[in-house]
Amino acid sequence: MQYFYDQDKSTLVINDLQFPSATRGVAVGTIIEGKSRKPVAVVTSDGGAHWTMSNLEEHPVSLSFLNEALGWLVTDKGLWSTSEVGRNWHKMPKPPADLLRVLFLDEKHGFGVGLKKKVIETHDGGEHWTAVEAADEPPGEANYSIYNWIAFPTAKDGIISGMNVPPQPSDQIFPDWMDPEDAMRQRSTPHLSYSLSTHNGGETWSTGATSLFGEISRVRLLASGDGLGLIEYANSFAYPSEVKRIRWHNGKSETVYRDKHFDVSDVWLTPDGTAYLAGTQLTGQIHDVIPGKVQVLRSTDMSVWAEMPVDYRAVAGRAILAGSGEKDLWMATDTGMILKLQQ
Repeated sequence: MQYFYDQDKSTLVINDLQFPSATRGVAVGTIIEGKSRKPVAVVTSDGGAHWTMSNLEEHPVSLSFLNEALGWLVTDKGLWSTSEVGRNWHKMPKPPADLLRVLFLDEKHGFGVGLKKKVIETHDGGEHWTAVEAADEPPGEANYSIYNWIAFPTAKDGIISGMNVPPQPSDQIFPDWMDPEDAMRQRSTPHLSYSLSTHNGGETWSTGATSLFGEISRVRLLASGDGLGLIEYANSFAYPSEVKRIRWHNGKSETVYRDKHFDVSDVWLTPDGTAYLAGTQLTGQIHDVIPGKVQVLRSTDMSVWAEMPVDYRAVAGRAILAGSGEKDLWMATDTGMILKLQQ
């Protein structure tokens, strides 16, 4: 444990964590105290030895860093940039609406994804954005469609993933946590999963749409051609999550991990190909209701997975991984904890 927000009657829900280097890192989230919601950032410049909290003006959604010198924060109302690793943020002009995530290939060229089939591109550091027309090609009404993840293992090769999830009729009266048995009876239905891929830095895109149970929430790719994808399922599904090995050079994938009692919420790949899975042990059939013990698995071949010891205080609904290089790996939870991998 490197950081723990431990305050009576309030909780820090960390939404995202990034470490652009081994010493400098940023976590963003919301302090919840009764009906009050306060957006904050927690920053370290000495590898987690000390952390400084500062207020944010808007509620954070996701982070992205090009390097120590330049990073971006997507909020519920816009897009912000920093040149001081999260110590000061500056709102960018005319921020795109409905944005969920951005990724920059260099200081000028970047992509953004979000609600209503939004995929946008900038060539001037985010001052102006244009729509990627290929994003509209997959079938499905835009109001029920999102793109939620961007991965570029090289400057030329990239994948954008998303989904179309139209509302489903349900006879469920109470929320899942109030009536677990009824929640488990609600049948999972497949929906469209979207993919956009490019091999020329976004000049052209190939599109795809396949029927899928669950939602692709994470995609981590290496320049070598290997990758990991995370699919998270509804309460009524046999497994809470499933991890796929992705060979993005040829488009093939295979299941490498799933467990009825381990809800994986993030995956990570180091440059040498070591894979990590982070999540929580399920304490019941309904996900994300009762915090569970945080669990981390490690594999060097994506076949044999070994459980790693985790600080006994770490309990959460979800865990997030972030790292720099092969040895510096960090984990944040939605209960205000930040942990570091000990070598």
